[in-house]
Formats: sequence, structure tokens, C-alpha cells
Amino acid sequence: MEKRLLGKGLEVSALGLGCMTMVNGQDKEVMIQLIREAVKLGINFFDTAEIYGPYIDEELVGEALKPVRDQVYIATKCGIHMENGQQVVDGNLEGIRKSLEGSLKRLQTDHIDLYYLHRVDPNVPIEDIAQLMQEFMDEGKITHWGLSEAGIETIKKAHRICPLTAVESEYSMMWREPEKELIPLLEELGIGFVPFAPLCKGFLADAFDPNGFQKKLGAPRFTDEALKQNQVIIDLVNDMAKKKNATAAQISLAWVLAQKDFIVPIPGTTKLHRLKENIQSTEVKLTQEEVDTINKELNKLDIVSGRFAPDSIYEKRVGL
Repeated sequence: MEKRLLGKGLEVSALGLGCMTMVNGQDKEVMIQLIREAVKLGINFFDTAEIYGPYIDEELVGEALKPVRDQVYIATKCGIHMENGQQVVDGNLEGIRKSLEGSLKRLQTDHIDLYYLHRVDPNVPIEDIAQLMQEFMDEGKITHWGLSEAGIETIKKAHRICPLTAVESEYSMMWREPEKELIPLLEELGIGFVPFAPLCKGFLADAFDPNGFQKKLGAPRFTDEALKQNQVIIDLVNDMAKKKNATAAQISLAWVLAQKDFIVPIPGTTKLHRLKENIQSTEVKLTQEEVDTINKELNKLDIVSGRFAPDSIYEKRVGL
């Protein structure tokens, strides 16, 4: 698989693997084999977080990748913990240091390749976080750092103190908000972009579960009415898929990859055939004319793209 450069020095496979869904109901041994198969198929960039599980996702990824640790790059995250069954954003510096030590142990490694602040805590200056990350680098415990779902001004402030390697946020044909300010800023500053949910939780792979977890979260784009209205995107993707002899998922991922060469999407899956399908998207090359045509058609569509229920905790902690 071709490689892409995140920031100034993290060269990874053009497609990474998001591991968030590999716990809570999945067979551990099957998931370990899936991760190891991904390595054999060319993926060397794996994304997890302390809060996934919580904790057990890092343990899974660590066990799966231990035999090939020197061949892969692991990204994990800090800054969210569970309290009374709820996720709480917490940028306490001493807490982050404890999180790092815990992640290193669970991942069975002596360093983390890319360490993200999972969400920004408005009560802790981002400059303090950036300085702490520099300390971690100086100690050899992390190699690169990044921010997840951070706002434009926060990214600028953090990058001035300790240069960011990557910013992670949602991006897909369904959610194109990063095109307005985020992607131009990252290009200007030389920061990589790691989109999660590039298939919009399976919707753009024509594999969305209408009764699944995402719908229960109350996202406006997944109401019954919105799903019918948003079918026009699936029709557009399927039309291009037929022309390119590809699947809907492959066209959706190829479109993300075609936007900028510093973009490395991290679709997640728990199925081997989906993993192979996603990887094959790196071989689907969209011409600039085809990308422009898709974008032109997307601009015409009347869709519902909202990610979070209004005033939900998820919405309030994004873009700070």
C-alpha cells in the first residue's frame, strides 16, 4: 500500500484502521486475527483510545500488534474518563500523565507513535497540554502528538508551542464541514488530517444498520425521515461505483483520499471481507475531473448531515 506523510515525520499507510468497535460484544481472538491480517494486507497505522472499552480496546490492540510492534504505528488518546457511567472530558495534567503510563502498559510498548488529546478541556489551557506533550517527547514516551475534534484557534495555539503531527475529526461525503476551515488550516501549517467515520458509520458503504447504536444516539442525519432524504448520496455513490467497477465503500474512501495527500482515513470494521474491501479502495483512483463532478453533485443535494442530537454532550465538546 502507498504511504502518506502526517505532519513532518510520521509516514503511514494511506489507510489506517480504526479499532474502536472491536470491543464490547466482539470475539477477542477474532479481532486479534483481524488486526494481524490488516498488517499482512499493508495497513501499518492503528487507532485506539483509553476510553474505548474503556481500557480493553488498548489491551486488544497491544496484544494483537506486539509480535509486529516494530512494523506498525499506534495512535491512542487521553483526556476522557468514565465517571458514574458517563464520559467526562478532563485535561488535568497529572491525570494525562497517569493515562499515558496506563496506555503504555496496556499497549505493551515503551512508546506511543501518535498521542492525541481526545477532547479539549476548556478549563485547561491548550498551551499547558502542548508543553506536557513536549515533555513526553523529550522522555521518549511519545513520538508525535495530535488533537481530536479541536477548534481552529485551539489548533493554532497548540501548534505554536509543540508542533502537531495530526488532527483527527469526522470527514466524509456526508460531513464536509472540515473543508471550510480545518483542512485549509492543516495544509497551511503542515499538519496531517486523520478522518474517522469516512463511511459515515457505514451509511456510505450502503451497510448502515437502521436499528443500530448510531440511530439510538439521536443524530439528526439518522432519523427515519433523514435516512430517506439522504438516500440521494447513496444513489450518487452507487452511480460512480458502477462506472469505476468498485463498491460504494471504495468510492467513498477513494473520494476522501483524493481530497489531499496529507489525509489518512481510518475506517473501522469487525469483518474481514469489509477490511479487504476498504483496503482495495486505495487502488481506486479518481481523476480530478471525477472528483470535481462528485463535489458538484454533492453541492446540489439537499441532505440532513447533523452528527449529534441538539445540546447533547457530544455536540458540546466538539470544536473547542
